[in-house]
Amino acid sequence: MPARLLSIPTVAAALDVDRRTVYRFIAAGELPVVDLRTGSGRSRVRVPAAGLEEFISSRAVAPPTLRR
Repeated sequence: MPARLLSIPTVAAALDVDRRTVYRFIAAGELPVVDLRTGSGRSRVRVPAAGLEEFISSRAVAPPTLRR
């Protein structure tokens, strides 16, 4: 089965951030992309759904423990 690819606006909506923030994560190497460029025009990048899930998992933090 082919990997599910997500557009930048879809990723931004899933993370509740601006598109520019998604591009910063990509530039920092934190989010993987697939470039669907078809020529010399601008690139058309997509984020694999599995890459987004991994990104979210890597950023998860443990809940605070209660002190008694």
